[in-house]
Amino acid sequence: MDPYFYTEKPKYRPHDIEDASEFYDIIERSSLTHQLSNSRPYIYWTMEIYDKANGIKGGGGLGVLAADTRRVAEKLDVPFVVVTPFYRSESHQKITNLAQEEFSETVSPQDYGFEYIDDVSISSRGFPDASLSIFKKTLGSTQFVTISEPNFGQLYEGEGSGDHRLYQEVALGFGGYKALKLLGIKPAVIQLNETATIFAALARLDELCANGMNLYEAIVYVRKHTLYTNHTLLQAAEPEFHRSQFEKLVLPNIKSNAVRCWLMEQFRNDRLRPNLLAIELTEAKNGVSKLHARVANFRDRNNDKVKFHAITNGIDLETWVLPEILQLYTESGIIDKFGLPTDNFHTKIDTLTASDLRAMHRAGRAALNRVLQHRKDQYNRPVQIPENALLFDFKRRFANYKRPYMPFTNPKALRQILVDYNAHYILAGKVHQGDTVMYQRLLEILQLVDADPILKERVHYIQDYDEELGRALAVGSNIAINVPEVGWEACGTSWEKDIANLKLLISTSDGGVADIKPIACLEVSGKNYDEEVRSLYLNMHKAARIMQNDSLLEKLTHRQLKAYLPIISGARMMKDYLHFLFPKR
Repeated sequence: MDPYFYTEKPKYRPHDIEDASEFYDIIERSSLTHQLSNSRPYIYWTMEIYDKANGIKGGGGLGVLAADTRRVAEKLDVPFVVVTPFYRSESHQKITNLAQEEFSETVSPQDYGFEYIDDVSISSRGFPDASLSIFKKTLGSTQFVTISEPNFGQLYEGEGSGDHRLYQEVALGFGGYKALKLLGIKPAVIQLNETATIFAALARLDELCANGMNLYEAIVYVRKHTLYTNHTLLQAAEPEFHRSQFEKLVLPNIKSNAVRCWLMEQFRNDRLRPNLLAIELTEAKNGVSKLHARVANFRDRNNDKVKFHAITNGIDLETWVLPEILQLYTESGIIDKFGLPTDNFHTKIDTLTASDLRAMHRAGRAALNRVLQHRKDQYNRPVQIPENALLFDFKRRFANYKRPYMPFTNPKALRQILVDYNAHYILAGKVHQGDTVMYQRLLEILQLVDADPILKERVHYIQDYDEELGRALAVGSNIAINVPEVGWEACGTSWEKDIANLKLLISTSDGGVADIKPIACLEVSGKNYDEEVRSLYLNMHKAARIMQNDSLLEKLTHRQLKAYLPIISGARMMKDYLHFLFPKR
């Protein structure tokens, strides 16, 4: 655990908000002070949350987003409860002979200040009831409510359509709902962060019907109080379960015969994708960028295309942005105390000088090197990047559609860029367990680097990617590379952290980057992969030259920030959700 990232007091913190009504008044939703309260909060259900400072380590972007959403809610004094598993085994990565290996570490809720509440149980056919321990942690206006048991397993353990995965999802939904009842918490609204959390809505439906409400009235009630947030582009990519799995793991937890019969009617050919339940049980549905909401291909029971509202992901600025930069934003009048852009932020951004930008880059590089002192590269050695060196980075989950291999397609071209501009390249990101294709791709990249003396000196793969390293690279490198295959990235937030930290961005027009048309950064484009590769190298040259020229640096940085700051703001994201869920009367 890095002392800089987790325990050093920030040099700057935004002004405290004296009362929730301040924010609600700003967003013209003053009635929310009556609709949301500690006993009737906003409930956010998620299979993962990436908040290592609070002992919970997720798997990637979805978990980071969940943690940022809670942090933003706390800063804005929004009554907000996260219901999530506490995984007692967390996965880590190491590199041995240039190949990825995984190992696990055991963690405990009590080690991070979670309070044990009680146990609840869930049932399955042919097995004893599973006892789930409920833990709670309060942080300002927000709470964690977690479920945990020794055999729960790691995040996303087993096959996506396997029994253990379904058990985890049922445990979170039905067990988490029982936990809220135990704590006397009644949801004002439920947000389902991805399909895996749908059993929370099913548990609520079952309780309403078991208490005497008509099935169809209960479905309408659940729909009107539940939001389904989708992060997946294709319905076919979602898991699918067999009727026998539901009979074994889901039905024993349903008290209402009407709900049981309705659920079984949803199957076709004895198969069911839980996303169909999410579509049926939610009225409000959103994608996490404008492009995602437009192109996500989901169909309901009648084969009609599902319409998703667009609410682009945002980030918690205080967590991910260098304190010196946050101070600069506030003192320059670019953001207000809520983390929202001011009315005249465009004009204020123009006051940022090249001298300001370079000072921030130096401070960020020092912060990065403090983190790198205790991290290891592919040779199990620490790395330090010279202050005067240019630094490119690629930092995100090592998935095929994100194309981490693209800059290495032409080693000669990459070598020339690194030499010509005294540049280094940091690659960071773990391969998900079981992804044999990307295991091999990572090995091939590291072998290619190892065989070339210049690349070996200037390309560094930093092991065990996590939020600490992601934040350090966001503040400490100069140029970020984001090249997902267009049409595959739902949103992404790494690029947001880069722009907020005054870096240059090289990107394809995908995910949240594509909220602005044309995109306001250096665009990688082409009719095929080879053309995209050439475009990437041209933009790497262009970015390096911009970094050498004060006027060009100011121009591109201003352009990026003016276009994307309203999108990046986590307070803007929370405002958009509150507007969507609680329309103005």
